[in-house]
Amino acid sequence: MCMSNVTQNLPDDPAILKAMIAALQAENAKISATLRVHDQLVQALCLRIAKLQKLAFGKSSEKIEREIEQLELALEDLLLAVAEGDEAPIDEGQDEPAPDDPSAPALRRRPRVSDATPRERRELDPGTCCSDCGGDLRVVGEDVSELLDMIAAQMKVVQIARIKKSCRRCERMVQEPAPSRPIPGGMVGPNLLAHILVSKFDDHLPLYRQHEIFARMGADIPETTLVGWCGRAMKALSPLIERIEADIMGSDLLHADDTPIRVLDRSLRDKGLGKGVRQGRIWAYVRDPRPWAGDAPPGAVYRFAPDWKEKHVLDHLVNASGILQADGYKGYAKLYAPGPDGLPRLREAACWAHLRRDFHDFWASTKSEIAREALDRIGKLYDVERDISGQPAGVRHAARQKFSLPKVEVFFTWSEQQLDTRINRALGRYRNAC
Repeated sequence: MCMSNVTQNLPDDPAILKAMIAALQAENAKISATLRVHDQLVQALCLRIAKLQKLAFGKSSEKIEREIEQLELALEDLLLAVAEGDEAPIDEGQDEPAPDDPSAPALRRRPRVSDATPRERRELDPGTCCSDCGGDLRVVGEDVSELLDMIAAQMKVVQIARIKKSCRRCERMVQEPAPSRPIPGGMVGPNLLAHILVSKFDDHLPLYRQHEIFARMGADIPETTLVGWCGRAMKALSPLIERIEADIMGSDLLHADDTPIRVLDRSLRDKGLGKGVRQGRIWAYVRDPRPWAGDAPPGAVYRFAPDWKEKHVLDHLVNASGILQADGYKGYAKLYAPGPDGLPRLREAACWAHLRRDFHDFWASTKSEIAREALDRIGKLYDVERDISGQPAGVRHAARQKFSLPKVEVFFTWSEQQLDTRINRALGRYRNAC
């Protein structure tokens, strides 16, 4: 009925109808662009929320990691679609938000380039004579803009020619010794090997993809050869790895944590048990004194274990001493036990983040007021730590004694009160039931 009335009200003039169609198309394009921007904003906010949840609550599950990755991919595709249809002139750097601006991320900002990046100056000189009158030109200033470019990676073959010479008098043969190679007998040079290792272990680029990239560059390097190079490189780097590990594990303060990892086990598949995947563990031991203005460089040691048994932790920390900051994993208990001299080899520094996570998980599932208050009380301790981060040890100790210690004592007193209250309630219900 409505469509019939609209059709009756349309003009008969074709020119007017074309103008109306053009106006509707323009309005439709504007609405579509607005919807794309809204979708983009929603994706950006979802991604921001996911990252903030991970940052605030210390979530490390694979599910949240995958969710963040999927959101990032979806947001990237949406941004590409918006940029493809955007015909407005690009003016990077205009209205760029401050780094601490809590608003949603801007669509564009001027790229930030390190001061160590090489600069190349190209001068466009109009000459010495005026093109209109032929008069002499003098310099009155210049307009400078920057263009960010990249030198494309390129394969090259280095031919090492060892010239042979013989003595005219005694016929002695003389030749320079062959230079050492990162992998004896291998064709790979140090720069290429470093590129392969960084691409695989830092950029998570599998070797089969590197094989395809190198093929586009004109070098057919079989995947088996790449695997061999990586394995030999690990062997060559093992002395350096051992030195770094000894230095970090010898620190007087270590942070320890572990995470599950899926490990292929062909024996399980051969026995028909599932997909041939079992769960292993990756243990991380971290030294990072930067928050308290320490002098030692930060570093991390990663150790693989096929299971979660305590023997692996005891083996990893067999020579460690000092303070160990970790969660409540029972495998650490023997490390905190007193030695023959009555003193423990490692002092326990319990992790507030793990304690807070338990309260948060309970609050998220039950909306418990007690859990919410616990989170608020712990948050005040975090505020103190945020203010003293990077300060010397004396300043941090004084601030914690003045501000944190009273809050911690009140927190545990409050916790005991909550526990006593719940026990009394349970006992009361039990007596009533009897």
